[in-house]
Amino acid sequence: MSKLDPALEAWRARGSFYSVKPLALHVFALDLGDSGASSDDTLLLLHGFPESSFSFNKVVDGLRNTFARIVLLDMPGYGFSDKPGAEYSYSLVPQADSVLQVWQQLGVRGGHVLSHDMGTSVLTELVARHVNRQLPASFSDGLKSITFTNGSMVLKLAKLRLMQKLLLNKAVGPLVSSQARYAVFRQTVLSGHGVGIGSPGGLSEQDIQLLWQGCTLQNGHQKNHHLIRYLNDRKRFESTRWLPALKLLDGDVPIHICWGDADQVARVEMAHYLQAQICPSASLSIMPSAGHFCQLGSPALWLDTVSQFFGDLSSFRV
Repeated sequence: MSKLDPALEAWRARGSFYSVKPLALHVFALDLGDSGASSDDTLLLLHGFPESSFSFNKVVDGLRNTFARIVLLDMPGYGFSDKPGAEYSYSLVPQADSVLQVWQQLGVRGGHVLSHDMGTSVLTELVARHVNRQLPASFSDGLKSITFTNGSMVLKLAKLRLMQKLLLNKAVGPLVSSQARYAVFRQTVLSGHGVGIGSPGGLSEQDIQLLWQGCTLQNGHQKNHHLIRYLNDRKRFESTRWLPALKLLDGDVPIHICWGDADQVARVEMAHYLQAQICPSASLSIMPSAGHFCQLGSPALWLDTVSQFFGDLSSFRV
């Protein structure tokens, strides 16, 4: 493997590793700011696919103007965390378990949760546990607010890329993973993002290269047919567990639907559907000309938009 980019090396130096059951996987996490901050002053970030906590690198320092503590992690299979093969299901259920285990080891008792892409699906599993009173005692302060950004939460409205469809195919998915190359990865990322390089809201070449390098750690790019399985979970649990739980949460916990309108995968129609059909009490923010990887392509707009929501919650916070 080529030498790790200095930006990724610096990111790794800011974090630590934690062991999660049942496979004793090493999960990378960063605990930034005041580790003794209250849950009201804690922000918990959940990344997407094919990303890692590093996807928030352009906005995390700005978020520290709003929160005393920010916790990020790389879920198993992503970034610096272990990337097991078929012995790990990559279902969203054990991913949520891993998140809760890391939070427990860090002493996180609750907080505001902000999610992106696949992380929105992990968050909806946490919401389901919240409404069913299945969250662990270690998370006793619970969800202070939840924010969804550009994730395929309503799968029938998603426009999956060809590469995603191929990876989901049991017959060809392993072959596609084994032949993964940067050029194809780059094209898939740009196609989904929806904003071209050099345009306002577009990704830089370095952004894409860093995404790719994060994927290639421990040969993770050759395991994408495992990672993509989370979309099968959406088919199984979306209409029976996750969206009904979100409906029940609406009006109880502040919800923010924050969407880049240029996204070509989780299209903006999904954000409008979520507010109209699932959680009408939610705040809806549409970020113009922001693509799928909105916190990377439009960091200033993204930060202003989510910070406005958190500022409006001041009456709920200590």
